[in-house]
Amino acid sequence: MSSDPIDERLDDVDVFTTGTVGKPGARVFFLHIRSGGRRFDLKCEKAQVAAISKYLDDVLQDLPPPDDRPMPAAMDMTPPVGNGFILGSIALGYDAHGDRVVLQFGEVGGPDDDDDDDSFDEGATGMIRIAVTRGQAAAFSERAEQVVAAGRPPCRWCGGPIDPDGHPCPRMN
Repeated sequence: MSSDPIDERLDDVDVFTTGTVGKPGARVFFLHIRSGGRRFDLKCEKAQVAAISKYLDDVLQDLPPPDDRPMPAAMDMTPPVGNGFILGSIALGYDAHGDRVVLQFGEVGGPDDDDDDDSFDEGATGMIRIAVTRGQAAAFSERAEQVVAAGRPPCRWCGGPIDPDGHPCPRMN
């Protein structure tokens, strides 16, 4: 990931998708954003991807159906290139005037190297703000639901994830 804080406002996004690297049980989730020649890969948690998807579904229910949709192949994530950060805060909204869903992604604050304590340097965190069409938001949400569901199956007794090599279920002594 980049060492300099990223501060981007992208009003014309070509690609907004999500994907993973690794096998179920050891997957790393990413948000992938491309605008013109710029590309960002934000490392995130599965729960963050699911929350963004749910929010987008909720917003889109109150709006007319999208006119456009990205081609399915455009939703595939390519391997991360390292220009990005670890996702922390997420802010979401809708710009009625521009008919765009607006998402703002903030970087997790890191320890300030100048201090001996574990305080966080709030001024050195990155931020990316994007505006996507309703079609891009709907396509992201559909893709996110597929990516989240593609993980390890849940145990029918305890609900915990079942690894390919087994599962020590606490309810099955």
